[in-house]
Amino acid sequence: MAEKKAAPAEKSAKAKKQAPAAKTAEKREPSRVLVTYREEVVPYLMKKFGYKSVMQVPKIEKIVINTGLGDIKDNQKSMQIIEKELAQITGQKPIYCKATKSVANFKLREGMNVGLKVTLRGARMYDFFDKFVSIALPRVRDFRGVSATAFDGRGNYAVGLKEQLIFPEITYDQVEKIRGMDVCIVTTAQTDEEARELLKALGMPFKK
Repeated sequence: MAEKKAAPAEKSAKAKKQAPAAKTAEKREPSRVLVTYREEVVPYLMKKFGYKSVMQVPKIEKIVINTGLGDIKDNQKSMQIIEKELAQITGQKPIYCKATKSVANFKLREGMNVGLKVTLRGARMYDFFDKFVSIALPRVRDFRGVSATAFDGRGNYAVGLKEQLIFPEITYDQVEKIRGMDVCIVTTAQTDEEARELLKALGMPFKK
């Protein structure tokens, strides 16, 4: 009887040992943007700027997507719709940005939700950049490229979008209101020139 009772315990122990192996087998392939960066962009930037170490080569650190809620700050249902849309676009749950002080003229109270923000890093960041450059931007009406001067002097780039409909995850019939958003790409570049060359090499369609 003792031997029969021990059998299920042995099976569960074996299953636990096999579980990590199954997880490693499901490991995803790296983003094509990351592969391009490692194989093409790094050698190109090292040659162009004369970097002595691979660690000096600038890279994308994070991408921040945010949108304002000023006109619907009192409408909980509309805020939830925008929150869902932003989650669909980025693949990550947004967080609410709250007012830091009250402004009577705008009927704004301290602690009120005034915006939504998503900060992407790692695999999701590269996937979003790929989709943003390859699919979303070309769907902008009369698109001729993005500004090559919208840098902040410290190697970070910002671009404003007028509508969320350019992203393939958004269905036109389900949109309550067309709403814009800001996309800020934060890099480790020391200068705007280095950041511009980095983004250009990764496929950012700058105006000529």
